[in-house]
This record gives sequence, C-alpha cells and structure tokens, in this order.
Amino acid sequence: MQVRALPSPDQEDALDDIAARKARGAFFTPPLIVDFLTSFAVRGDPSAKVLDPTCGDGEFLLSAAERLSRLGCDIADLDERVFGIDIDGPSLQAASTRLEDAGFDAHLLERDLFEVPTPEQLGCPLPQMDAVVGNPPFVRYQEHSGPARKRSVRAALQQGVRLSGLASSWASVLVHASAFLRPEGRLAIVLPAELLTVHYAEPIRLWLRRRFGAVTLVMFERLQFEDALEKVVLVLAHGSGGCESFQLAYVHDAEELATLGFADGFGVTPADTGKWTDLLLPLQQRRLFREIVEEHFVTLQYFGNPELGTVTGANDFFALNEETRQYYGLSESDLTPISPPGTRHLKGLSFTKGNWTNLRDSGERVWLLNPSSDQLAGGVARYVAHGQKIGIDSAYKCQIRTPWWRPPEVSVPDLFFTYMSHRYPRLIANTAGVRFLNSMHGVRFQGDDKRLAMSALPLLCLNSVTMLGAEVHGRSYGGGLLKMEPREAAMLPTPAPAKLYQAWQVLKEERGQLDRQLRAGTWTNVVKRVDEVLLHDAMELPLEAVEEMRSAAGLLRKRRLQA
Repeated sequence: MQVRALPSPDQEDALDDIAARKARGAFFTPPLIVDFLTSFAVRGDPSAKVLDPTCGDGEFLLSAAERLSRLGCDIADLDERVFGIDIDGPSLQAASTRLEDAGFDAHLLERDLFEVPTPEQLGCPLPQMDAVVGNPPFVRYQEHSGPARKRSVRAALQQGVRLSGLASSWASVLVHASAFLRPEGRLAIVLPAELLTVHYAEPIRLWLRRRFGAVTLVMFERLQFEDALEKVVLVLAHGSGGCESFQLAYVHDAEELATLGFADGFGVTPADTGKWTDLLLPLQQRRLFREIVEEHFVTLQYFGNPELGTVTGANDFFALNEETRQYYGLSESDLTPISPPGTRHLKGLSFTKGNWTNLRDSGERVWLLNPSSDQLAGGVARYVAHGQKIGIDSAYKCQIRTPWWRPPEVSVPDLFFTYMSHRYPRLIANTAGVRFLNSMHGVRFQGDDKRLAMSALPLLCLNSVTMLGAEVHGRSYGGGLLKMEPREAAMLPTPAPAKLYQAWQVLKEERGQLDRQLRAGTWTNVVKRVDEVLLHDAMELPLEAVEEMRSAAGLLRKRRLQA
C-alpha cells in the first residue's frame, strides 16, 4: 500500500500562491473528499480508466493510482489507467513529480480541456473513460471571458447544453469532461452549491437528470475549503438513460464521509424546472416546510397575480420630479403620479398619499410622462423636443411603440412587491393609489378577500415560512441579491385567508408599532412577533417547529449572502 506524502505549506507556497490559484479558480481539495470521490469512481475495478479533466497538482490522480494499485493493478499499467489534463504547466509538472515520488505514473496532457476532442470526435488522444473525477475550477463569469469562454460554451453546446453568459467555468467543464465517459461510466466531482440555486445552472440540472441513470448529492453543513467561502456539493452519478429522482445525503463535514455508504441518504424528486434550493435544507426542515405550506398556506397568486410595472425604456427621462415639471410647464393632466423608481423609499407596510407628497417635495421623481393628447403642444411639446435632442426616441423600447413619448399605462396595484432585495421581498399596501415602474412588481387583488388582504398581507407575510419560501423560489444573483420574477413571486407561500384573518385580529392593534420598527430597520423583531401570532397561535405550530422555520430561512439567506 502506498502512503501519500502531502505537500508542506512551504511546498504549496512555492508551487502556487493563493492569489494566483484563486484567479484560476483552483483550490486544494481536502484529502478526505478526494479519497471518497475516487473510491466511488474506481469502485472495485482494478482495470478502471480514470480521468481528472482539470487535475492541477494531481491530488485526485494520486488517490486513484493508490486505489487501483491496492486492487491489484500493475504499476506499469497506470499510465493507461490514470489520466490528467491541465492547462497550467507548473501545476502539471508538480502532479508528475508527486506521482513519481510515490512510485506511480499517469498519462498527463498539458492542454486546454476544451481543445481536447472527445471520444466521439476525430483526433481524441484519450480512450473512453470508466470514471471522471475532480474539482473543476470555479471562475465566475466576470473573469471567465474572451476566447476561453467561447471555447467552453461551444464544447458544452456540442453535448446539447446551452449555457448562458452568466455561467461560471465549472459548468462547461462538467459537461465536456463527462463526454469522455462510457455510457455506463461514473462521475464523482466537487461542484459549488450554486448548482442547486442559480438560474444559469438550470441547463446543468436538467442535463444531469437526462444524462445519468442514478445521481447522489452529498451536502455539507460546514465549509470544506479553507481559502474559499463557497459551499460545495459532491455529485456522484453513474449509468445512463435519465433518472426521475436523486439520492440526497447530508454530512457535517468531510470526516463523516468515511461512514457514508453509497446507498445511504434518501430519495428526492427535484423540480422539473427551476431551482433546487430546498435541497440545501436538512431533511427535517425541508419536510416540515412542505407540510406547513400544504396545510396552512396558499400561493400569492390566490390573492392576485404579480404584474410587471411600466417599462419606459428611459426612466431618467420619463420619470420626472416636481422641479422638472414646473420648469417645462407640464400640466398634471399630462402626467401620472407614480412611486419613484427603485424601492429604497418603501420602508414601511404601506405607501401613503402623505409619503408620496413628501417624496415630491423632496425632489424625487414622482411623475410619469403620460400626455392626454396625441397633439403635442405647450410644455409637453417642449419636453418631447428635449427628449429627441438627447436621443431618447432612439432607445429600443421607444422605437417599438407609437408614439414613442407615451409609455404603456399599467393599472394601479393594490400592493407593491419589492422583487429584488438582499434581505427579503416585501409587500407594501399602495394606499396612495399611484402607478409604478418596472423596478418593482404590482399585485391587484381578486375575489372577496381584497380589503383583508390589502391590510393584512404586508405585515403577515413577514413570517419565517413566507421568507423561507422566497429563498426557495427566488433567484440568487451576484453579491447575494435575491430576485423574484412574476412567475416565481406568484408561487410565494402566503397565509391562507382563515389563518390570515385570525392573526390579523390580534396584530392589527399593533400595526403602527410594528410599522415603526420596520421603518427603523429592526425587522427581525417584527418577524418574531408575526411568527408568534401567526405560526404558533393561529396555526398552532409547536415553538420548535417555528424555530426550525426561522433557522431554515436564516440558513438559506446566509448561504445566498456568502455566494
């Protein structure tokens, strides 16, 4: 049995400093994770052919060589069994040295992975593989650009996966590397946990279900990479023909992997489309969330469908403040009152006529150009001429409507919905009765619950179950931003009318106090009070269950903000 000699910190520094590795998206994989993945990849097959498509300094190659040797593979045959590709020459040389020092060999290629033809293409320098292992580089789209991105996107497309311009490097590596597998081969790989949560990874999620016959996801409760904040998921897949469900396993850290059998875990059926964010939750929390939602909640679309605000094509021109209105002599009959662009001014539970007046007097853009006549005259003619002079009429949205200077009118909503946020989306009662732009969504109520919903939903939706639902259904973007498109917002779990009414009878007397707390930024106190009245008292959930929901919402929010 070969004993591995891990590189000392001095050797690691000599090979590659941390800044340079981060620039390449390269991070040293903990040995326990490496051994777990190569164990799955090799299984008990001493003749298995194993590829690490971005092998770096050879940690996975060394583990695979050791395992094959223990199974009886002749060391002289290892260069026909263990294969590594890497574009970085110094790293590849380090891999070669490590293998030689341990008495092993491997077939190494210093190439850009995306320039290496697959076995289905002419000129492939490698045989078809029994297993692909590794930890692909994690380079975000801002740095993964230029010719390298074009090659990677083209390689993924050749395998039937169309990646968006926001895709990080790992996505194309995963797809292209799997093309070297034989149909019944095995994949054992480290991926960022954003595989489950980001919109750009949806083609990868669909591809995993379509390509492999069985897939297991292993989640960690703790960060496993000392010099990276990204949480990871281990993907173990094999076979072909597609699969309906996955196996899902949770471990505290890498040390628990040794006790995890490949048949451990439990079955899950991921959504056919959209994110798999809820899979990040421990089983108990995920099941509890689903049970509570099914019994006590309805979707937001029960009350009314979220709608897009007015798309002007040039908010800086079409949204005016009072000073601009007076300067051009625009009549209020040629303007529509609006909530100003953005949502920072929406701090409380409602947007009132008084709020609108204060914003108008403080210089905010509270008017939308909406001339009452097609005949331009007076102040409207002067302002439209100004717009033409600065080229507003050539903006795309302006070019495709007639006349260009009249934006489409959107109905007055009952609620505003802040669909982009770092904390949580909110519902705000539109008691001012103004229209809105596309910096937020609007909700117009249906049915007999309108009065109750308009009063109660903005406060009662500040509960841990609804906030967890926002994390599950929303999209996570760079910098931790949570975004909900209308279709996703429509699925937001909101309290069912009976429970909404019951809790509102208690909390309506406290609305003013809770509104002041919310405006002051102490939103966690508001959530705790709503949880107590709605989840515990009205829905009769045990305090332990309420705390589980609050913990789960906090867990996913923290993951998002760290991404």
